[in-house]
Amino acid sequence: MNELVLPGVYAPQDDTELLAEALAEEPLEPGARVLDVGTGSGALALVAARRGAHVTAVDVSRRAVWTARLNAWLARLPVRIRRGNLFGPVHGRSFHLILANPPYVPSPDTRPEPRGRSRAWDAGHDGRLVLDRICRDAPALLRPGGVLLVVHSALSGPERTLELLRQAGLKATVIRCRWIDFGPVLRGRHGWLRERGLLAAAEQEEELVVVRAERAC
Repeated sequence: MNELVLPGVYAPQDDTELLAEALAEEPLEPGARVLDVGTGSGALALVAARRGAHVTAVDVSRRAVWTARLNAWLARLPVRIRRGNLFGPVHGRSFHLILANPPYVPSPDTRPEPRGRSRAWDAGHDGRLVLDRICRDAPALLRPGGVLLVVHSALSGPERTLELLRQAGLKATVIRCRWIDFGPVLRGRHGWLRERGLLAAAEQEEELVVVRAERAC
């Protein structure tokens, strides 16, 4: 992934790559309707567009929207890119596939909403500030047989993700896992995460997971 990334925009990392690998295994008919929510640089949206899907990408960050539009223009791919909070810009629409790489890092910040660059990764004390909203709202946007692919850290409770999606009537399972070294954010929070019981003292790696949830036909 060699997309341009403007300052202040989340750059594609291991979680993006893991979700792209899961996307590559999904059958996509030409013209399939795909939503990339929290698109960042637009990397995943472009992957889907290259396969002939009709892609809509959404991000709350103005800079991310500008970045994704620039990358789509450079790639000469017709991606519809909208600014907004999660599913607000696509109200009333439905999709064959929804991709989500939301903020998921547990944070000691007590503010109700992250600010600045940190909103690309900070997600409340349990890491589920955005994940719970995706689990609640995404199922209604899936067409029959539609699929949600969401990537996040094991620190933010994959069991809870599976539980919520199954309660919504989807068939949900973890399809990919990968251990990666701590980045600077988790290294800086190692002590706080250990105090909360989320990390052992010697842990220096984070597990990423991709959850796949499918709506019945």
